[in-house]
Amino acid sequence: MLRLLLWPVTLYVNLVGLLLRLMGRAVGFFAGLVLAALGGLLCCTVIGAVIGIPLGLVGLGLMFKCFW
Repeated sequence: MLRLLLWPVTLYVNLVGLLLRLMGRAVGFFAGLVLAALGGLLCCTVIGAVIGIPLGLVGLGLMFKCFW
């Protein structure tokens, strides 16, 4: 049951790990920075917040994962 509930999280972590292996840490950090900034800009509008919040979280996760 827990595995079923956590599969989106594991999918996200595996996807970020794959992107880091393909891009490298420095490029991954800057890509995460761009995604987080773009997500922050999109959050300024109500309609853009639907896309901006997940985009910002993916960017922050990518930047966080680059350190480890």
